[in-house]
Amino acid sequence: MLNTLLGDYPVTKQFKTHTDKFAFAEIKGGPAGAFKRVVRDLEFDVAEMAIITHLIAKAHGKPYRLLPFVVLARFQHPFLVYNAARGALAPEDLHGKRVGVRSYSVTTGAWIRHILAEDHRVELSRIRWITFEEAHVAEFRDPPNVERAPAGKEIMAMLRSGELDAAIVGAIPKEEAIRPLIHDPEAAGKRWTEKHGAIQLNHLVVVKNSVSRDMAVEVYRLLVESKKAAGNPPMLPHGLEANRRNLEVAIDCAYRQALIPRRFTVDELFE
Repeated sequence: MLNTLLGDYPVTKQFKTHTDKFAFAEIKGGPAGAFKRVVRDLEFDVAEMAIITHLIAKAHGKPYRLLPFVVLARFQHPFLVYNAARGALAPEDLHGKRVGVRSYSVTTGAWIRHILAEDHRVELSRIRWITFEEAHVAEFRDPPNVERAPAGKEIMAMLRSGELDAAIVGAIPKEEAIRPLIHDPEAAGKRWTEKHGAIQLNHLVVVKNSVSRDMAVEVYRLLVESKKAAGNPPMLPHGLEANRRNLEVAIDCAYRQALIPRRFTVDELFE
């Protein structure tokens, strides 16, 4: 029986019926809340994992390897928001500003910084990044322009009050004044894909190195069957070659921001 952390998605619905092989953890608020338990406590044999967290974990020797199965991917452009009630703001205006993010190393934050640097020529070191919790990987150290919000503060409350100029959020609030900072984020996402020939990966599946190769192959097979039962959603590619370019861009995103010390090859993520 493999201890397993996996969210509830259409592509995982059938997989999660295999309770004879997997002991599925029940996590309030979704699996992201347990990522620290994966990379710190090494609690799970099979786990959903954010790609940037996995790359950082690999850099620090955590004993997990990747399966080429995507459970979550999305364009991140809409998730950088600002309070329009406090005046206009554009990405190019962020130098010297305070931008909130749950943790500096979270995957959505890394993709947003990649977009700001590449597409808007924003110097990331000139932004004051305000965080609300520590990184998933305990050994990771924030850069010097990152500071922790005062205890008890909440990211959206600080954005409404003007204590933050912008914020990277996991879900877009349904408030008229809270708007995407990047103009027409859907079109910007399409341009990004055309430019890079990739999608922005969020969560894939990892297995602990102690899981045998045969068992890892079986986990992957069951995941693929589960995805097929869900109608094979096209935005969630599976397979090494189908994800090679996506992973190359994710690795480059992490490396350029010094989240990892070197560019891993795609193949070594699966060793």
